[in-house]
Amino acid sequence: MNTEEQTYDGLIKACLGAREAILASREAVVVSHVDADGLSSAAIMCTALGRIGIDANPVFFKQLDGSALRSIADLNPNLTIFTDLGSGMIGEISELDIPAVVADHHRPSQAGKHSQIAHINPHLAGGDGSIQISGAGCAYLLARSLSPANKDLAQLAVVGAVGDLQDQSQRRLVGLNRRILSDAQEAGLLAFGPDIRLFGRQTRPVWKMLEYCQDPFLPGLSGDEEACIAFLKELGIRLGGERWRRWIDLDQGEKSRVASALMRHGLRAGLASQRLERLVGEVYTLLLEREGTELRDATEYSTLLNATARYGHSRIGLAVLMGDRDQAFEDAQRLLGQHRQNLVNGIKLVREVGITPMQRVQFFDAGSAITDTIVGIVAGLCFQMADRSKPLLAFADTPDGCLKVSARGTMELVHVGLDLSSAISRSAQAVGGVGGGHNVAAGATIPPHKKMEFLELMDRAIDAQMPRQAKPG
Repeated sequence: MNTEEQTYDGLIKACLGAREAILASREAVVVSHVDADGLSSAAIMCTALGRIGIDANPVFFKQLDGSALRSIADLNPNLTIFTDLGSGMIGEISELDIPAVVADHHRPSQAGKHSQIAHINPHLAGGDGSIQISGAGCAYLLARSLSPANKDLAQLAVVGAVGDLQDQSQRRLVGLNRRILSDAQEAGLLAFGPDIRLFGRQTRPVWKMLEYCQDPFLPGLSGDEEACIAFLKELGIRLGGERWRRWIDLDQGEKSRVASALMRHGLRAGLASQRLERLVGEVYTLLLEREGTELRDATEYSTLLNATARYGHSRIGLAVLMGDRDQAFEDAQRLLGQHRQNLVNGIKLVREVGITPMQRVQFFDAGSAITDTIVGIVAGLCFQMADRSKPLLAFADTPDGCLKVSARGTMELVHVGLDLSSAISRSAQAVGGVGGGHNVAAGATIPPHKKMEFLELMDRAIDAQMPRQAKPG
């Protein structure tokens, strides 16, 4: 039996153990995270509970800390189901005597078992929650253990996995995510296959899709609207008629011409062919959603969800996931427009303040100019202007006077030893904060006056993780 099969069997066993506790409950509080994966996880769980007559009360948190757990305990829930978070606070959940099911994919803080907690986590079964399965994937396996009818929720698990960027390293979903993909495909809900992976295939004009290309950054095209329009015109691509043409409006011949020309352009600009390969990969189409909307493409769908949750409107995103295509969808699209502008402003700010290098890490401090809930997204978008041989740390003030830290790495760095989850968890704890996440992306909240001490700890932690031959210079 290989590791993936062992992990799958371990997760299924954990789900069956949690099933008994859920079926014995009359109601449940569903606690989740404020991002696309967290919203998808909550929607899967709330839908599955509703189908078996259990009332679900969804609650969302930016960070699960002691204060958040005490507020949950004050609700005196019959059962609390944590989705996309909870594994980092298993001990604290146990201490507060909260009857709980935890369906999470982040690295657990403790490996010990707690009698009142059913813990579903790939790391406990020899898996990797950063690429093999998302929080929504764990919630889906739990939902499917409640009823085979919940197989139709697989498409939401795909949206959650894509929102968690689990398709980025290999330009396709891997591991246990592929079993979930198969479920969604068999249910006739989702199609997947190779295509260009630039953002906005469903909704953006083609030239705008090229203009905002960041992975890879295309010198002479990315960020230059006029150059992108000229590039397409030279290829004989008609840009519009009654409306601007999107990628989905192009025929296969036109798509092939654009993709080939982008590869040639990148090679002439000096980009390595390995970087240019990232232009093409697997894409995920939700077949029951209207073509030309954000909900048709998993990547655009997940961005729409982030635009609600990251700004304190998680219930709007949840309503969209649970089928509201009227007011909630309209509100989400409005929030998406504001979110896009905030990201543009954030990137502009980082260009202005610059990125400060240290021996093993680099960082920028946005202060209060970038919302703490989106500073990690901005950090990811800014990696193209940063040193890709070092993790990037981003700081932002929080409304309650703390300092939010978002850390981003690359899979290339992970392959040579980087583990941001371990480094940030220990460094944050050492300065009186709390942190965790994945090897390639993690976050923490720390006291503001401990910023430099934290940076020094992170610099030393990353230095210890990386082999000598991978060190700069």
